[in-house]
Amino acid sequence: MQINEIIYLLVAAALAGLIAFTTTPAVRVLAYRIGAIDVPKDNRRMHKKPIPRIGGLAIFTGFVISTLVFCRMSPEIIAIYIGGLILVVVGIIDDIFRINAWIKLIAQIGVAFIAVSQGVVVEYINFFGKYIHFGIFSIPITVLWIVGLTNAINLIDGLDGLACGVSAICSLSLLLVMILKGEYVVALMTAPIVGACLGFLPFNSNPAIIFMGDTGALFLGYAMAIISVSGVFKLHTVISFIIPLSIFGFPICDTAFAFIRRILHGKSPFTADRGHLHHNLIDMGSNQKQSQRILYAVCAILGTSAIMFTEEYFTRAILIIAAGFAIFLINFLIVRRSDERGKMGLGLDGEEDYEDKKVDPDDVPDPVVTSETKDPSDANSQPSVKKSSGNI
Repeated sequence: MQINEIIYLLVAAALAGLIAFTTTPAVRVLAYRIGAIDVPKDNRRMHKKPIPRIGGLAIFTGFVISTLVFCRMSPEIIAIYIGGLILVVVGIIDDIFRINAWIKLIAQIGVAFIAVSQGVVVEYINFFGKYIHFGIFSIPITVLWIVGLTNAINLIDGLDGLACGVSAICSLSLLLVMILKGEYVVALMTAPIVGACLGFLPFNSNPAIIFMGDTGALFLGYAMAIISVSGVFKLHTVISFIIPLSIFGFPICDTAFAFIRRILHGKSPFTADRGHLHHNLIDMGSNQKQSQRILYAVCAILGTSAIMFTEEYFTRAILIIAAGFAIFLINFLIVRRSDERGKMGLGLDGEEDYEDKKVDPDDVPDPVVTSETKDPSDANSQPSVKKSSGNI
């Protein structure tokens, strides 16, 4: 890939990020006006006060404008525009009124078929040099992948900045894979997603002042699913299907375990619960920022292994995954015991969530009595009180 193409990718990402960053405050105001507010009603929610949603509208705006400027119209772009717009509308309605999960599923299946109608289909995979063609199963496999990944990104959106940051890492991994394989057209579709996520992330990181809601999660999952079908699945790598599974390993596994867990408990797979990995990390004593960093690291490790798989460095990829999960296990054991956290200096000093911070009454300076404002006509009046700055 030539240097001018790399510059185009950087500028496309920067433009999407700038637009997402500058439009998010306006979207936040809009959310308050239309009532798109997430009120903490149960123990699944990590925030303690109402937070506006529909922040994904800023991400969608950044992506659309950037791709209109830098990308040529292609079937993949048209599919993302049409299907993404439908999901954004559905997401806004859900962020305001909370619609039934089955209605959202029907919408996801519908937009998946829109992508299929534009030629976005998983026709084959490369398995150690042997091409396996799916034939009549190509369409159902494609629909399953698009709907599955769309839901996966949506279901991990349970901590401040988690789904947005994970999407940024996953899309960056996709972008690097496309660059290594010289797939410039697909890379140019991916760069704006990276930039839009990074532009929105400062407002969404803990303590978040806005959530991207279903508006953003559904769109990001759908867009990345289409890009992965258009680029990664069609690579002539020895085991091409391993690459997207590695890149999206965390959201896919978390969603799969959630569905299995709910079904085994006799519940609908779409019934919300407090059993996701980020919930478990919180319950073990980790705070939001620590949980977020651990899961970011997991995604980064899986993304790095995907790049190794792309270059057919299989041993290195496996070693990276093994080392990553070893680190994760160590963190898992450390945060599980609060006494070990204290002994190893891993307490919450400087890392408390904002809602847990309290003012110690002993830290408030004593008042200084002055007579400047005392009413001389009132013999019983008390001297006015003026708080000192602490430097007496």
